Amino acid sequence: MALLDAWKRVAFDRQNQPVKHVWDEYLAKEKSVYVNLLSNKTNRMDGTIAELAEKYRLSTVQMCAFLDGIHECVDGLPHLGEVEEDTAIAFDIEFDRLYKQMVEYKADALFSLSEWENIFTAEEQKALYTEQKRSHTVVRNEAKVGRNEPCSCGSGKKFKKCCGAA
Repeated sequence: MALLDAWKRVAFDRQNQPVKHVWDEYLAKEKSVYVNLLSNKTNRMDGTIAELAEKYRLSTVQMCAFLDGIHECVDGLPHLGEVEEDTAIAFDIEFDRLYKQMVEYKADALFSLSEWENIFTAEEQKALYTEQKRSHTVVRNEAKVGRNEPCSCGSGKKFKKCCGAA
């Protein structure tokens, strides 16, 4: 069985709800991995899943879960649904992408780690935070059609009685 499948079997119950004690243990270990990476300014990870798990004091399924969480901000990871303990991986971590991903997922415990000060100044962190938050803000420039205005479809009816009818 692939490691990611093994993780999902342990971390989620039959109703696909998180298993609290499993996630509590994992999140504490995940945080320690990030503290290690940021403290040492480690932006390169390479080795087998088993080697990386041992290095960061995770089980192999927890290492796969960690990689699943970080995969959106790194390039070069294999498809995680197929990795095993002896699968070799190598990738570079882009700290700006990682920080923004943590902001996007509202991982306050991770993007507020003091170890980020080893990577970015407070101003840079604030700029990355603001950039990520604004990236999902939708601004409408076109005028909104009023309920009593003629419908834009050309029917001649009021918008509320035509395309605006819900």
